[in-house]
Amino acid sequence: MSQCSAFEGIYQGDRAIYLRADRYEAVMLPEIGGNLIAFRDVESGYRFLREPEMGEMERFRQNPGVWGIPVLFPPNRYEDGKFPWNGKMYQLPVNEPETGNRLHGFVHGIPWEMEQYGHSGRESFVVVALNVDEHHPVYRYLPFRFKIQLRYSLSADGLCQHLKIRNYGEETMPCLLAFHTAINAPFVPGSRAQDYRVKLTIGSRWELNERKLPTGILQPLSLQEELLRDEGIYPFYEAMDNHYTAVPRNGRNRMELTDIRLGITLVYDVGTSYKQWMFWNNSATEGFFCPEPQINLVNAPNTDLPADEIGLFSLAPGEIWEEVGRLYMK
Repeated sequence: MSQCSAFEGIYQGDRAIYLRADRYEAVMLPEIGGNLIAFRDVESGYRFLREPEMGEMERFRQNPGVWGIPVLFPPNRYEDGKFPWNGKMYQLPVNEPETGNRLHGFVHGIPWEMEQYGHSGRESFVVVALNVDEHHPVYRYLPFRFKIQLRYSLSADGLCQHLKIRNYGEETMPCLLAFHTAINAPFVPGSRAQDYRVKLTIGSRWELNERKLPTGILQPLSLQEELLRDEGIYPFYEAMDNHYTAVPRNGRNRMELTDIRLGITLVYDVGTSYKQWMFWNNSATEGFFCPEPQINLVNAPNTDLPADEIGLFSLAPGEIWEEVGRLYMK
């Protein structure tokens, strides 16, 4: 039976919950977006997620979307900050001046509530939540009463992520969410980025306009993107900030990142509720990239495409949406 522990500590000056199980360690920052900032194999020295280096915490606080596993709600871009829903128009503040869009929602940099942490003989875990009502700052822009609950558990099977959203209000609410997961490449000490090949369960590429918003046109994959889908490709072969449909294979929707020098693979299995992927590699800069599982098409409320096809999910009063994902080695 693996040894498990969960305890409160400090991560570079911030309150953190540490999870340990078997050969793995994970660190959660509840007061900075509920970000799972670290997932490590401590026996081998592998660091799977991009973490702030010493002295980078201020940069992280100012832009928490490119470290660890940030939660985006609602995710990605909304044209002119406009968010139409059920006959009403909500105005989100524009925070990307170069495109005139709202980017990445409201929850990845604000405090989440600590609900529970602990361990059993098989796993360690932490549960955090956002309870949004009339008194919460998110309600100003999205006036719905709801709860987002996020549970991470660590075991010999790696890191499990369980997300649940419940509508506590009296109106149907939007259920649009993504994770801007930052994966290290390389994650093995002594390996190079050139030693890595990434695969992703993608279908077609969405055409994006000059404001990085989908035009509604689906494009065929390039030869390199076919390698990304099928055999794997060097993650930094060109600058990518691309949007794709998700097409599960063998019943699973996932990214696989292989260190071909050692013959080991990190699997990021996100579940089939995520209908879209974003793939961003920081202008082809080696070190990390973001395979982003996303429920919905970018700017989905402002399009007239079929809701089920673009992941424009809703929750009626009292309804729950949930999904489970996992990061593990094979």
